[in-house]
Amino acid sequence: QVQLVESGGGLVQAGGSLRLSCAASGRTFSIKTMGWFRQAPGKERESVASISWSGSSTYYGGSVKGRFTISRDNAKNTMYLQMNSLKPEDTAVYYCAGAADRRGLGFPPVRYDYWGQGTQVTVSS
Repeated sequence: QVQLVESGGGLVQAGGSLRLSCAASGRTFSIKTMGWFRQAPGKERESVASISWSGSSTYYGGSVKGRFTISRDNAKNTMYLQMNSLKPEDTAVYYCAGAADRRGLGFPPVRYDYWGQGTQVTVSS
């Protein structure tokens, strides 16, 4: 079993920055691809970014390219999402997810096997 725990969410003004962390525990060897997703009220869960096991390959959703950076530290079993130039439309619950499939970059939520509980990010205008 795998447990994922997000942290780092909060309230920030537009143009500000936040860094989210996702700590993995349990059978972490079964996680290959990791990703960040977000869900705003009344909207479907969408892919924000994903990263390969080695960290050498990444994928970003179109709305966050150039503003968000995904990274992972396998020695610490932790993944990060650095969010800069935040906009009110970035407001959502952000979820950390893990997939057993090495080809998981850009996969939709249904293809991910493990999920965190989510952390709220609110960007005020």
